[in-house]
Amino acid sequence: MRVLDRIKHIRIFRSFVYGIVGLLTYPGLALFNTVSIEGTEHLQDLPKKNVLFVSNHQTYFGDVIAFVHIFCAVKWHKNNRLGIPYYLLNPFTNVYFVAAEETMNSSWLTRLFKLGGALTVKRTWRAEGQDVKRDRDVVDTQKIDQALTKSWVITFPQGTTKPFAPGRKGTAHIIKNNKPVVVPVVINGFWRAFTKKGLTFKKVGTPLTIRFKAPLDIDYNDSVDTILDQIMDGIEQSKEFMHKGKHHALKETV
Repeated sequence: MRVLDRIKHIRIFRSFVYGIVGLLTYPGLALFNTVSIEGTEHLQDLPKKNVLFVSNHQTYFGDVIAFVHIFCAVKWHKNNRLGIPYYLLNPFTNVYFVAAEETMNSSWLTRLFKLGGALTVKRTWRAEGQDVKRDRDVVDTQKIDQALTKSWVITFPQGTTKPFAPGRKGTAHIIKNNKPVVVPVVINGFWRAFTKKGLTFKKVGTPLTIRFKAPLDIDYNDSVDTILDQIMDGIEQSKEFMHKGKHHALKETV
């Protein structure tokens, strides 16, 4: 296991992993469905390290795989589009993603993707399909802290694919401790297009949207609760947006 952990930090190996996973998943994003990307201009001038992407979550793997495609495309100067995936010849590898340990071992493809830069953590509220309650593992937090010192990190503050679920305070603690640039991302359509794991189709022809917002203006001296509220507003998963969503759905049915 330690050998594998060391291997995934080798750039050439991670390029190989992203190339394979990218080729296998590109059709689901851009051929069998339609993908709309906004806000990649906010990625242009980001520092090479200590950048935290926070996003809502709709599938276990489809969301973060889409991010990797977009980061690779932007590296090749493609703005708000994927186009032909020749960007996989020299992919963007300066990114890690936070993922639940148990979900990363569900198939050979997820095990491979895990070697591409997964920061596996133990859920503090759920394990093996059962509700649990346990303290945060200090080692898990250290993994994320160390990754931020040299690269970008993607995390999903809700820790679940359930829409408008409350955010987890761990993300706010990470922000207070590391003072990263925090970029909110709002995604939609993945839950319609893919099964929960995000690797097999549920409905083809689905519009997929990924919208990168400008970095949040965070006062790192604010309380954990205040920072978490700011994050949830940024990814449009707060109670305010939940009420807006219900109101919009009601209008559509009238």
